[in-house]
Amino acid sequence: MRILITGASGFIGSFAVAEGIRRRYEVYAGIRATSSLRYLPEGVYTATLTLSDKEQLKRELTGLGRFDYIIHNAGLTKCRKKGDFDMVNYQYTRYFIEALIETGTVPTKFLYVSSMAAFGSGNPKTLEPVKLSDTPRPDTLYGKSKLKAEEFIRSQTDFPYLFVRPSGVYGPREKDYFVFLQTVNRHLEPAMGLQKQYLTFIYVTDLVNAMYLALESTHVRKAWFAADGKTYDNREYAAIVKKHLNRKALFLPVPLFLVKAIAYTLDTVCGWFGVTPTLNRDKYKILRATNWKVDTDALQKDLGFVAQYDLDKGMEECVKWYRQEKWL
Repeated sequence: MRILITGASGFIGSFAVAEGIRRRYEVYAGIRATSSLRYLPEGVYTATLTLSDKEQLKRELTGLGRFDYIIHNAGLTKCRKKGDFDMVNYQYTRYFIEALIETGTVPTKFLYVSSMAAFGSGNPKTLEPVKLSDTPRPDTLYGKSKLKAEEFIRSQTDFPYLFVRPSGVYGPREKDYFVFLQTVNRHLEPAMGLQKQYLTFIYVTDLVNAMYLALESTHVRKAWFAADGKTYDNREYAAIVKKHLNRKALFLPVPLFLVKAIAYTLDTVCGWFGVTPTLNRDKYKILRATNWKVDTDALQKDLGFVAQYDLDKGMEECVKWYRQEKWL
């Protein structure tokens, strides 16, 4: 079985490559010419893909031949120019789909790694989890671009898509949640706003397992949310982080108006230097939301998915890796 994984040199992609090799697939890592190969394991084939140029991409896909499965994981979660979300997450995905169709290389299944952000957060008053039957209401540029890509893929007649929409993905090598670990490691526990937040997570290897379960199932033209099945509030999350860092930290609630001011200022100032800050306008909108609960019943029922890591076990592994690699 041949599988192509785009965004293969990144956080989720490199774990997806490793799992494909473990399952004895013939794995092709779709990368850019400038991508680092540091975290790609032995036994993988590399394939340079020019997602920004459909005609060049068609030539590249023709040379590679047809794959049984494709995991399309390439995309942006943050960017300096706000138009880049739409360009990379939607337009490049459109080029990719059109190139596959026009070259006759559509796979048996095409799994698009989307995001819970494509639906947006849940109702802050009822605290009901986000469900597959809900109407998507993304309020970030990132979420809107992921939803736009989903809608284009869904519009293609008989195209064999699958969507997996993870909640907060964490694990070794992840850099955004790592910022919070760094802060707690310095004995500070910031909290965004004064209200309790309800959060959901999925450890990266559990997410990758869910992706392969979807590919190897009988399902097609179907979508799932992916999380470990538990809900954590922001203080529980911080307590787990402090436990595994073995740190005490000063609880520091930051009013949302101040978080917003900092985010917008960082976005502007860092933009002058071509840098994308971790705390930016889009991230602020995520941080202000209080309900990130999500219904994962379909993932468990359809695919038999059972998370191997809850946040406590996963964070233990993260801290161990960050310390071994001298990140902490």
